[in-house]
Amino acid sequence: MGVFFLNPTQMFGRILSASLVSVIASLTSLISLEVFPTAAFGQLPDASVETKLTVPNTMSYTPFNINRYLKVPPNFSVSVYARIPQARFMAVAPNGDLLVSQPSLGKVVIVRPNGTNDPIISDFVTGLRKPHDIVFHTIDNTTYIYISESHQINRFIYNSGDITAQNREVVVAGLPDSSTAELRGAYGHELKNIALDANHKLYVSIASTCNACTQDTVSNPKRGAIYQYNADGSNQRLFAQGLRNAEGLAFLPNTNDLWVVVNNRDNIAYPFNDGSGNYGNIIPSYVDNHPPEEFTKVRDGGNYGWPFCNPNPDTPNGLNNMPFDRDYQFNADGHVNCDAMDRITKGIQAHSAPLGLTFLQNTNFPSLYSNGVVTGLHGSWNRQTKTGYKIAYFPWNTTIQTPGEEIDLVSGWVVPATQETWGRPVDMVVDPQGNLLISDDYSGTIYKLSYNVSSTLPQVKVYRDQNFAGVSQSFPTTPGVYKANEGGLNIVGNDAISSLRVPPNTVVRVCQHETGGLCREFSAGDYSYVGNDLDNIISFIEVNPSSTSSPQVEVYRDQNFAGVSQSFPTTPGVYKANEGGLNIVGNDSISSLRVPPNTVVRVCQNETGGLCREFSAGDYSYIGNDLDNIISFIEVK
Repeated sequence: MGVFFLNPTQMFGRILSASLVSVIASLTSLISLEVFPTAAFGQLPDASVETKLTVPNTMSYTPFNINRYLKVPPNFSVSVYARIPQARFMAVAPNGDLLVSQPSLGKVVIVRPNGTNDPIISDFVTGLRKPHDIVFHTIDNTTYIYISESHQINRFIYNSGDITAQNREVVVAGLPDSSTAELRGAYGHELKNIALDANHKLYVSIASTCNACTQDTVSNPKRGAIYQYNADGSNQRLFAQGLRNAEGLAFLPNTNDLWVVVNNRDNIAYPFNDGSGNYGNIIPSYVDNHPPEEFTKVRDGGNYGWPFCNPNPDTPNGLNNMPFDRDYQFNADGHVNCDAMDRITKGIQAHSAPLGLTFLQNTNFPSLYSNGVVTGLHGSWNRQTKTGYKIAYFPWNTTIQTPGEEIDLVSGWVVPATQETWGRPVDMVVDPQGNLLISDDYSGTIYKLSYNVSSTLPQVKVYRDQNFAGVSQSFPTTPGVYKANEGGLNIVGNDAISSLRVPPNTVVRVCQHETGGLCREFSAGDYSYVGNDLDNIISFIEVNPSSTSSPQVEVYRDQNFAGVSQSFPTTPGVYKANEGGLNIVGNDSISSLRVPPNTVVRVCQNETGGLCREFSAGDYSYIGNDLDNIISFIEVK
């Protein structure tokens, strides 16, 4: 089992109260900045480090046939743990085995550790109808595994080490799904999610059949609702309604408080008769941000508005405790009183599609983050600009028992430059070692997010002042990129680095700008001063750049690979000064270049030709008097 140490910063993060803030300045010298330095000020490091996924060779097929990167907080690494097609919800068995549902394949698989080899994956139970959620629950001395199907809820008796399901019992039958006669095969959200509380009550989310409709509000059972049962399936009753598609159901640890995340409606009509001419119309710019997805506490007897009332994020409340607007399609006349609805505790960006919901309290996840909750944002399908595709984290306010402000814990399943989607996260669980396992039904993957204990790992350390003095910030030696404009240098500060220490077997590249500019690499050693030309102008740090990226063509403003530099990929391309292609190094200002293996670079005096020369693989400390400082065209072949 992993051991997670609390350094002084983490201890302050756990015990700090408002009354202590005034004394922080006098305590700063006592606080280690090596792991999570912002914790003492109430800020948790978010997903700011672009980190290369570690992928076993046996799992390096699409989409991992090329290097993939995810952003994670400092001191975390991320790897591919298993490949499971269309993996959805998960549960960790008492002995540490992992169960994963595959609704489209009608089965649940078990994933067992196998030392340093790939985990062993086998069928746990097959022949099910769209199995989805999985919950372990102990009553007296018997441990059960509850598994939801689209039309019923099963439970199996579990004994430690079971690798197949035993003693099946159907506890709830006859739930509506696409086989229900009145629905004629049409059920938009038929997968079922479940939870059990400390009083052995079973909660079942029966989601809506539609985007928005009134039929679901008068059906039997109601849809867009949550029902409560005894653990054996008896004593069904309506618990709450107005929840369009509650996917993640979870109880706040050590309470019977039920929390859910909800996928809200699409294509909402503009609800305000404000003279804009938009009333009742589908306005894409409005639809993009309305209505928010929902993360809310659910009370017995509550009604959360759908399909008549939609939470409004545009008031001074923002995404907290939002008031409702009338839905134009179903409640324009106000016959349903939206003021009587239960307000949503916390909103999430519209169309993010939250699925799994996991509280981290009482787990072995790193202690700085363990007082919080995560949800998998599966990602939008109909928003003008994609949103979601990440793991969102909410710190937990234990005073008022509500979630704080959302931050990204893991992001990057959409490539910003191309908008390529290569993964869609679903659910999260914490294994006995404290790793966060993340399922992805799009790429068919289970990822492992791991914390690297800083007390046992060397660190790159940068300092604000010369001679290793002043505010410092540490980075792991695992490959990563840290950019000031993305918060990666939030401790030491943007443009505020004067010295650094680089541990053995590590290379650090620093640059003047996030996009390049003057760059320099530092190999292992202590550097008491970065030099006049870089002092206090560093906005970009890359650790072990040779490991994090593909080979690059590099051109330099000065001879001997000095001065401002600019890099280009080795894929074929043309870069012209008059089209901004040399915007970093500058037009007519190249004196040396490096060409990686299997690459040829042609440089020319003018964008349309003139004097040209080709350079094959190698390092060229000077390009020659006839081309020095007159290059305006580069072609990579």
